[in-house]
Amino acid sequence: MSDPKTALQGYVRYRAVGQVAFLLHRLTGLGVLFFLIIHIVDTAFVYFVPELYEHAIQLYRSLPFMIGEIFLVWAVFYHGLNGLRIIIFDLWKPEWWEREFAIKSVYWVLVISVLLWLPAAFTMAKHAIEYYSGG
Repeated sequence: MSDPKTALQGYVRYRAVGQVAFLLHRLTGLGVLFFLIIHIVDTAFVYFVPELYEHAIQLYRSLPFMIGEIFLVWAVFYHGLNGLRIIIFDLWKPEWWEREFAIKSVYWVLVISVLLWLPAAFTMAKHAIEYYSGG
């Protein structure tokens, strides 16, 4: 078993497309998990500490949180689509792991996740701009 330092060095050195997909899948999964934990805690504030809930809502209306929420939507799309890609490859079509097709599928997942994300990102960004311009 390798130590964490060795594993992290391997992540940084290996730059193949599959490794980027691997890292993005883990990072987007952690981002979604982090959001879920925050959401559970702030929802618990409603019952246990109502005044902290009001503070949390004001915090979520800040620009950094609005921008983070826009990227959270992309993380959900990418993580879900990449997970489906891995499930299909592992369970039904293991021959698709052939290098050339596997690389193309990573690009397809990126393209589809961005295409699905753009309308939501546009709508959310429009709302943020209206909120901060007083509209």
